[in-house]
Amino acid sequence: MSKQAESEADDHQETYAAFRAAVNMAPSELDRWLDTEESRSVGWSDGARKEDATGGESVGHHQGRRIVAIKQTRKADLSDEDYADMRKVVAYVKRHLAQGGPKDDVKTSRWRYSLMNWGHDPLKD
Repeated sequence: MSKQAESEADDHQETYAAFRAAVNMAPSELDRWLDTEESRSVGWSDGARKEDATGGESVGHHQGRRIVAIKQTRKADLSDEDYADMRKVVAYVKRHLAQGGPKDDVKTSRWRYSLMNWGHDPLKD
């Protein structure tokens, strides 16, 4: 294995582990969540300015559907595009958690709902 292939394999392994740590919702749980009005009520959805979301769907909602697909894919079958999306998810969850949530009513907060669209329920931590 070349050094470049070895480095890429190491990067994929780190990304995979970080993604599994960041996404604490099961695919079926996330799927159910994405079907709710609460899920659709949060996020940035200016489709004219976003390449990752279309038809008014928020970026987070779109990523939630990608997360379900990624989690249902065998590790050996993950593509470079999947790994790129996994890195986006890890970065978003880390950044959003660092901001901290509201002091009151976390359970029904937009902060929690947004994180849940990205596969992370902060109430599970």
